[in-house]
Amino acid sequence: MSRLMILLIVGLLLATAAGGKKGRKKGADCPQMKLKRQWGGKPARGINYQVRPVRFVVIHHTVTSACSGFVQCAELLQGMQSYHQSQLDYNDIGYNFLIGNDGIVYEGTGWGIAGAHTYGYNANGTGIAFIGNYVDKLPAQAALDACKKLLACGVELGELSEDYGLIGGSQVISTQSPGLTLYNEIQEWPHWLPNP
Repeated sequence: MSRLMILLIVGLLLATAAGGKKGRKKGADCPQMKLKRQWGGKPARGINYQVRPVRFVVIHHTVTSACSGFVQCAELLQGMQSYHQSQLDYNDIGYNFLIGNDGIVYEGTGWGIAGAHTYGYNANGTGIAFIGNYVDKLPAQAALDACKKLLACGVELGELSEDYGLIGGSQVISTQSPGLTLYNEIQEWPHWLPNP
């Protein structure tokens, strides 16, 4: 085997080993994430890219059962994606990211791709939904921490503007999302934008 061939193989092996960090800036501290293919999501039927960095983050809740384990969360997400695509005629699941009470972030459309979460904010907003109903309770602390880590990660990666505005869905569309208790919680977070 030639030296060039050996170097190519070693390079390929190193690139494959580093594949989980593809696109990340060195030192980016991102939360544990399950990619769409890992939770059994279907490919998007169409993709609309966003201009980055994104200016807004819109917090929602899914108004479904909560979940605190991978299999349970994956089943909920598969059903949600199917509903969004077949009944609502969305290209994909509506949110960029979803967070379970186990503190795992589940990729929806992901970074840099417009979701279908908030009319008027899909092109320049990242939609993050907490899996569950948070009208009268908060998500688990692990979920809240994962969201904060995701936001910091987005800034580090250049996906979110350093001065992004954080809002609840109910501030800009007719919805009760993200639920009153969660809405009160996010008003204490950095980047909260009281008047979007």
